[in-house]
Amino acid sequence: MKKEKFTVTGMTCSACSARVQRAVEKIAGTQAVNVNLLTNSMQLEYDEQLTDPAAIVAAVEGAGYGASCQGDGTAAVPQEKMADTQAVSLRRRLVWSVVFLLPVMAVSMHAMLFMVLGMPVPAGIAALLDGPENAVTFSFLQMLLVLPVMYLNRRFYIVGARTLLQGSPNMDTLVGMGSLAAALFGVFAIFRIGWGLGHGDMALVLEYSQNLYFESAGMIVTLITVGKYLEARAKGQTSRALEKLMDLAPKQAVVLRAGTEQLVPVEKLAVGDIVVVRPGERIPVDGVIVEGTTSVDESAISGESIPVEKGAGDSVVSATINKTGFIHFRAERIGEDTTISQIIRLVDEASASKAPIARLADKIAGVFVPAVIAIALAAGGIWLLLGASVEFAFSIAISILVISCPCALGLATPVAIMVGTGKGAEHGILIKSGEALELAQAIDTVVLDKTGTITEGKPRVVEIQPLGISAPELLAAAAGLEQGSEHPLAEAVVAYAREQGVHPVAMTEFAAVFGRGVQAKQGKETWLAGNAQFLMEQGVVLEGCQQRIDALADAGQTPLLFARGSQLVGIIGVADTEKPTSAEAIRRFKAMGIDVVMLTGDNARTAEAVRRRLDIPRVIAGVLPAHKEEHIAALQAAGHKVAMIGDGINDAPALARADVGIAIGAGTDIAIESADAVLVKNDLLAAVDAVRLSKAVIRNIRENLFWAFFYNVICIPLAAGVFYTAAGIKLSPVVGAAAMSLSSVCVCLNALRLRWFQPVVAGTGLGAAAEHRGIEEHKEEKEMKTTLKIEGMMCQHCQKHVNDALAKMDGVTSVTVDLEGGKAEVTASREIPREEFKTVIEAAGYELVD
Repeated sequence: MKKEKFTVTGMTCSACSARVQRAVEKIAGTQAVNVNLLTNSMQLEYDEQLTDPAAIVAAVEGAGYGASCQGDGTAAVPQEKMADTQAVSLRRRLVWSVVFLLPVMAVSMHAMLFMVLGMPVPAGIAALLDGPENAVTFSFLQMLLVLPVMYLNRRFYIVGARTLLQGSPNMDTLVGMGSLAAALFGVFAIFRIGWGLGHGDMALVLEYSQNLYFESAGMIVTLITVGKYLEARAKGQTSRALEKLMDLAPKQAVVLRAGTEQLVPVEKLAVGDIVVVRPGERIPVDGVIVEGTTSVDESAISGESIPVEKGAGDSVVSATINKTGFIHFRAERIGEDTTISQIIRLVDEASASKAPIARLADKIAGVFVPAVIAIALAAGGIWLLLGASVEFAFSIAISILVISCPCALGLATPVAIMVGTGKGAEHGILIKSGEALELAQAIDTVVLDKTGTITEGKPRVVEIQPLGISAPELLAAAAGLEQGSEHPLAEAVVAYAREQGVHPVAMTEFAAVFGRGVQAKQGKETWLAGNAQFLMEQGVVLEGCQQRIDALADAGQTPLLFARGSQLVGIIGVADTEKPTSAEAIRRFKAMGIDVVMLTGDNARTAEAVRRRLDIPRVIAGVLPAHKEEHIAALQAAGHKVAMIGDGINDAPALARADVGIAIGAGTDIAIESADAVLVKNDLLAAVDAVRLSKAVIRNIRENLFWAFFYNVICIPLAAGVFYTAAGIKLSPVVGAAAMSLSSVCVCLNALRLRWFQPVVAGTGLGAAAEHRGIEEHKEEKEMKTTLKIEGMMCQHCQKHVNDALAKMDGVTSVTVDLEGGKAEVTASREIPREEFKTVIEAAGYELVD
């Protein structure tokens, strides 16, 4: 069996992808056919003895779509570009459809328009369009104007006819049939008007001049094109996830060959190459450190917010960030075997494997279209058998098709979805597609990432336990010890001291012990800070304190120990704290009958502490990206509808695999692009609102479909002339047009009720975000900018030292360091004396020039 990938063009909805899949599965020798609407692609395996790519392409084309084999040497079009091109094409089609439709509407409804304005029809227009003598001009002008609209949207007629002939009618069939029937009836009316004028039958002319449906023919296809355009835009935005993932890994790497450093493309790396990575650079491939020590930000892969200390013998993975040290590592896994490449593959496969959701309107169309056609043919035939004229029978059949025009049915879903997604955006919930909105209401399990989703995503001081000294004394000493460190835990201590208004104690003779702690002197006294092992090695007695340390660890905190000489003087607990609304969001999910699972790459001890505090029913800890996706798949295999909520690159495969992926807006671009919905506010309560909004929209759609069918149930029998013989009642075309319009108005008004949807917590949407931006802009007006001339900076490492030293100053909000220009731009919320800048810069080892 050979595995092949094809590019498929022309798919616009889940029914399209399902039709392509069925067509290819009918070919002998094909198996594991997987059509991805998101990326316009198809993967499958086939027996080369039974079929070939040409036959597969022919089957796709026979189903009404385009296809090409990506392995035939043809340059593949990037999926993002393809989706954008489709959206641009639909927008152009929509604009020109409106351009021609408006004159059709103006001509057909000119009398009503002037009546609404309280004005008589101008004499020139009346002389051209009004009266039986102008009936041909009036009707023929409408036909000429609607032809461009029908030509621009010809795909509805072509695909609709093809799917009808194949026995699988869908929404395109319904739209094409309704529009074409309206246009054909208009053409028939022109012939009858001509016959009436030629024979002096003015009553016939008047009857048919009021019985034109050209504007309906154009309106139907134009309205449905609006929905198609919005879908194409959503698909184009979503398809960027894979490209952004690919951009994470560096395109080039520095390797040591023959004792010299060489810059080579990453694809040229070989297993065993020694790769050089400097501070601030991304690691290009997976490997093992052979020289140097550093801390690595692995949040992209593991989700852990605290960088991991690494030394010789430790492994490093692609797309993670080398924070502080200069390292050499040996490449172990390259190309498609790297961790980031596996994540890319998982995202691609997960998005492709989502079961296509048959749209409710398409399901209805599969029954409704054949039923309407059968009723029209049966009614016409019965009237012929009853002795009616061919013209009468024909008009009955056409009236049924026209009155069944799918305006209301076609509007039932897209209008509710447009209003619902708009309301969601107003409250900071960006829902990318109708499928996501439809699926969210059905979820029964929500899986939550921990770091950055349930928690804030950065360490903070949460507990201080002084031993023999006061809390302010402990905090001042701790800040003095830690202010020279770049470790996130140290930064948390310094930031907390600044918040409490505690000034760091001045210390000298700093000495850092990599991965363990730091020591310094205050006068003649030696101070120590670090983990338990480090302090015990320095002779500090920890007897009687182990229970305190274990209690902090059990609470999910990282204990930092501080000693003066050989005496332990305090413990500070640092943790990634939960967001204020996380507990309430989890409670509300459970109240809605939704199971809650926390899925995290963090250690089991920390995860268990979070579980206890937030009363989460189930926690799965220590999970790598590939395993996160596997856990989601396992839940789905057990019959659950799963929503995944996350914020990191490591969450992307799980977000793509889930029935509904929800990304925290403050998270990474990759998570946002892989998800079906994005929460602008970094708040889990917005995810609760997303589910509530989905339920409201689906309920609204069902109500809309009821109104659409209620209209048809009433009007089709009247159009068929059921009461004509007994009561002389036959549906007037004018009444039919009014009823058709009324059904659409009812659908639109019902959808507009969604505008009354209210979120769980007010002030969490885009309006609040805009207000916050206004406050921030006002604050920026008061901030002060200072330019500093600095000497002694020689490399990027120096640049980083200066940047970090200035950024830690009280009141500093932003720093930009220009290495080549030898200067720094500092923005602060207070006026900082030059002497204070000088002290900080000199402490960092550089000189401030006057």
